[in-house]
Amino acid sequence: MCGRYAIKTIPEVMQAAFGYEERPNFPPRYNIAPTQPVPVVTIDQGRRRFVLMRWGFIPGWVKDPKEFPLVINVRSETAREKPSFRAAFTRRRALMPADAFYEWHREGKVKMPYMIRRPDGGLFAFPALWETWISPDGSEVDTVAMLTAEAPAPVAAIHHRTPVILDPANWNEWLAPETTPERAAALIEPPVQTELELVPISSAVNRVANDGPELQEPAGQATPAPPAEPRRRKADPKGGQGSLFD
Repeated sequence: MCGRYAIKTIPEVMQAAFGYEERPNFPPRYNIAPTQPVPVVTIDQGRRRFVLMRWGFIPGWVKDPKEFPLVINVRSETAREKPSFRAAFTRRRALMPADAFYEWHREGKVKMPYMIRRPDGGLFAFPALWETWISPDGSEVDTVAMLTAEAPAPVAAIHHRTPVILDPANWNEWLAPETTPERAAALIEPPVQTELELVPISSAVNRVANDGPELQEPAGQATPAPPAEPRRRKADPKGGQGSLFD
């Protein structure tokens, strides 16, 4: 369920939509994948902030992330009660901006990728939970995961789960630290609060290294994506996950 998504909206438009003060030069991304740094909107002393976080939530009590499953999605139905997410649901709620996400539908032995977006291609936001994980050596990594729910139509035609899409009218209340967990839970129902369309696309999106606009061309019209150079990560002498920005 939603292991990839995209943000191609220019930074100035995204800044205006979400109302943060920072002016990041975040490039268009067409194939954002787990463990990569992703844009997140939080609130600090009443002001919205743009921050980069690792897509993959790590609770503060985890000693070794390699022994904890990769958590990119959190079930909205149980996030309020689950020990791993309860504190974040109460105090560390966030928004993950996006303008499309991808889902795969199995057809026989083949999985067909679909791009899911608003018909006008506009921005929306996934409600999310974040946590700062502190490693044994004292280094800190901000981590985040989006909330998901049972999929309504039209997404239900290809997958039973979907990211929650939060009504912009509820962004402030979702972010506000004074919003109670009970009220926050009510804000994320129903799970999708905007009109969506499903667009079949080419299997080029299956490869994380492919990250260009050709990925979003409808199937049958897409041109083959050129082979991408694999991303080289710096070696981590401690055997951990390496730098967030490698």
